[in-house]
Amino acid sequence: MIRERERQTAPGLLMVFVFLTLMFVALAGFVSAARLNEPMVVVVSVVLFTVSAVAFAGLFSVAPNEGRVMQLFGAYRGTVREEGLRWANPFLTKKRISLRVRNFESAKLKVNDTDGNPIEIAAVVVWKVVDTAEAVFEVDDYENYVRVQSEAAVRNLATRYPYDAHVEEHLSLRGSTDEVAKGLKTEIHNRLAKAGVEVIEARITHLAYAPEIASVMLRRQQASAVIAARQKIVEGAVGMVHMALEQLSQKHVVELDEERKAAMVSNLLVVLCADREAQPVVNTGTLYQ
Repeated sequence: MIRERERQTAPGLLMVFVFLTLMFVALAGFVSAARLNEPMVVVVSVVLFTVSAVAFAGLFSVAPNEGRVMQLFGAYRGTVREEGLRWANPFLTKKRISLRVRNFESAKLKVNDTDGNPIEIAAVVVWKVVDTAEAVFEVDDYENYVRVQSEAAVRNLATRYPYDAHVEEHLSLRGSTDEVAKGLKTEIHNRLAKAGVEVIEARITHLAYAPEIASVMLRRQQASAVIAARQKIVEGAVGMVHMALEQLSQKHVVELDEERKAAMVSNLLVVLCADREAQPVVNTGTLYQ
């Protein structure tokens, strides 16, 4: 693999001053030699002027968070990251590579989760180039490579998790966003490492059931929510009934036999677990009538 290495270059402003001075000397020598009829000096002056003019092609600028990949006749000659006006061999090609942080949002992909349910999923990936040599020489088009590999990682991630977890300890795409985001970042980073790209963040931005099963799964979610709510209500109601019976017994408010306790438990559970407010019935007789 080709790794990035630093390329030393000369300050651009200094080289501009040097080349302008050489061109001025060449013009002065050409004029003087033409008057004195000295052909060798004329030739040297023309060559010096031409070389100085060609050398101006070696000037280039480097913006902040930018790199220039240098190649000489196809061979890699290093990367310049020092910002400002610089000068290098004019025969070097200087490819501009942005080192800024960029983000990519995938299209809405239709895949099957681990339970086989069709879902729609999309993610945003925040990335930047950290090795310019790998980005240029290891892959054909590193920006397209980031896009394709990110979408492939999102598809693979969706197949490893269910949309919803029916058991609390299990991970799911909808309920375990932080864990899923970490897994997505790790997978994309591993895929893009060979292209000299670092993944800063990856997170799901869109998650939904496919339209053909959305209504069915919505009813399933509603039923699951109702069942979960009922379980909490029953647990709370049983605890309240138990506490009521214990306090009645400890404080000797009333002595109840097993039949009356069963009736009281039944009435309390109906009151506590009912969907609507219970209508009170006032007993005007005795406890046993």
